[in-house]
Amino acid sequence: MPAEGKTVSRPVMAQQPVQERIKNFNEVPFGFTPEQAKKEAGRCLQCKKPACVGGCPVEVKIPEFIKLIKDGNFAAACPKIKETNSLPAVCGRVCPQEDQCEKLCILGKKGQPIAIGGLERFAADFEINSKKIPVPETLPATGFRVAVVGSGPGGLTIAGDLAKLGHSVTVFEALHKPGGVLIYGIPEFRLPKSIVAAEVEYLERLGVKIEVGSVIGRVKSVDELLKEFNAVFLGLGAGLPKFMKIPGENLIGVYSANEYLTRSNLMKAYRFPEYHTPILKADRVVVVGGGNVAMDCARTARRLGSKEVHVVYRRTSGEMPARNEEFERAVEEGIIFQWLTEPVEIKGNAKGWVEKIICQKEKLGAPDASGRPSPVPIPGSEFEQQVDIVIIAIGTGANPLLLKNTPGLDLNKRGYIVADPQTGKTSVDRVYAGGDIVTGSATVIEAMGAGKKSARAIHEMLKSQKR
Repeated sequence: MPAEGKTVSRPVMAQQPVQERIKNFNEVPFGFTPEQAKKEAGRCLQCKKPACVGGCPVEVKIPEFIKLIKDGNFAAACPKIKETNSLPAVCGRVCPQEDQCEKLCILGKKGQPIAIGGLERFAADFEINSKKIPVPETLPATGFRVAVVGSGPGGLTIAGDLAKLGHSVTVFEALHKPGGVLIYGIPEFRLPKSIVAAEVEYLERLGVKIEVGSVIGRVKSVDELLKEFNAVFLGLGAGLPKFMKIPGENLIGVYSANEYLTRSNLMKAYRFPEYHTPILKADRVVVVGGGNVAMDCARTARRLGSKEVHVVYRRTSGEMPARNEEFERAVEEGIIFQWLTEPVEIKGNAKGWVEKIICQKEKLGAPDASGRPSPVPIPGSEFEQQVDIVIIAIGTGANPLLLKNTPGLDLNKRGYIVADPQTGKTSVDRVYAGGDIVTGSATVIEAMGAGKKSARAIHEMLKSQKR
């Protein structure tokens, strides 16, 4: 089998044809067939010291679940993943495996690494479609109570881990649906909401309680939670939109990526008139930014009927942080990319509606703090183009509502919570934090990894207390 593993290419996942998918919000890739999954699992070398596991922030037992697929024991594969990862159907779709576990696969040195993400999705989808989702036995109830603020990937991960250890966990979610960025930020064509709902239902069957419409910082403070609970985990994400601070950003037709995607994803604006959430639709759209969120905005606009969607990015494709497959699908769908370009002004008509965007060309200079070349404006390179909607997708910041109302909570100069990277422990006793509210905007799997570390730390802290 090792020889075969080094020579056989990984299977290509079937997907919706381009001209069909740009007219709907259905998921683009269909996933592996059972035959494809078994064949791909057969390429795994079953390394005695698997480097891939070391690249997984949630420590999935990768060779073990892959072997179960290879042996045709599909029903046992997902429970094996769930021993360390409560959200396998999510991770199989949106985790950047190419920069984590697959990057360390030994087969990738001379050929293609194992399609770990595709196999994880296959195992998770098989379980969901079977309608037989087993719930593992939890440890005896400890009597300890833990509050989790935010039901995004970090919050859901720590909730599942602590529930399995016998602790009573309540998750407080500000919005009316649990899932955080998984539900409001990632479009249906990348992550169906039914998948998120199935993962949340699994956690609820583990005993996790979820209270939606609970804005911690308004309905309750962290201090009040500490009177009810033995520990608190802050996984509220970084949902404060960032703007460019250029003239015209307050014109009608300028969206933050947060608002645009929340209207479409969580509030189902794309299904008008079934849902009455308004969202502007127009022929010419400009999305500013180069990350996955920018790709999501551009591809959403395309599906809402825009004829011309431009992504304006101040660096080149080589520095763009978006996943390769999201960029490639955007190109397939007709998204136009304008490299080394940055907006300097947005102009509107007499009624206050967006009409034009003025940009300048740039060149790459010395590396900045991120390690990427700094964009340097080229004098006299300004140009303008007609536009009906502008979507700003250049990142997010920390929402100050909860943070400013929590005495003693240390924040860094960017307004994010200061927390121990190994435990999530903050400057407030019994309060832990992880995910984007600590690191700034990052990936789903990194937030999950932070949740897992904090789960361990909280469990150890609770064990040390006398009952």
